[in-house]
Amino acid sequence: MKSMAWLVLLAAACGAHAAEEESTPCDNVESDQQGYACAAYNKQAAERGLKDAYDDLIQRIRDQYADESDKANALAGRMEAAEKLWTQLRDADCKVETYAEKPGSKAFEAAWNTCVAQRSDERSEYLQGIGQQ
Repeated sequence: MKSMAWLVLLAAACGAHAAEEESTPCDNVESDQQGYACAAYNKQAAERGLKDAYDDLIQRIRDQYADESDKANALAGRMEAAEKLWTQLRDADCKVETYAEKPGSKAFEAAWNTCVAQRSDERSEYLQGIGQQ
């Protein structure tokens, strides 16, 4: 019963990523195994998107302060520090959200992957908004 609830949650979470590509492991999720594969796929896609958003932000910083390399380096350093702290917070939050699942189980992995994907998507949106006035 618990795993069916995760399937429903995964199916809802899959919509954003599944729409981006023609065929994904999130298409037609009907079993726990497919749900686990979808969660793993979403985590990977979200982490790629997060890396891209971070890299784009660093480039925007470098472009914005092209004539002031000290400021560009200082702000990029602050962003790097903030990203490390955010990663720690994300992981701590996901540990709370996955507490009820047995570590190492498929249900735990699916819950963890779903949490990381959701938090990473949220962070990507935040990073994309920085410096966009």
